[in-house]
Amino acid sequence: MHDGLTLERMGVPTAVICTQPFVSSGRVMSRLQGVPDYPFAVIPHPIGSLTPEELGKRAKMALPQVIQLLLRQD
Repeated sequence: MHDGLTLERMGVPTAVICTQPFVSSGRVMSRLQGVPDYPFAVIPHPIGSLTPEELGKRAKMALPQVIQLLLRQD
């Protein structure tokens, strides 16, 4: 979240991806960084133990959210 917010402040369109258990933490961090409504993609947890094929499915799941985040106009 911190990196995404930092890049956004530098003018770099960014899509932060967060797994479900970390949504609350992500919202707290964005609020602490002064952007309480910062949008981010949410995917199911876990990702660390997935096979490459399973991880690819998660990436495909996240893709529509990522595209929407990158194309948003604030």
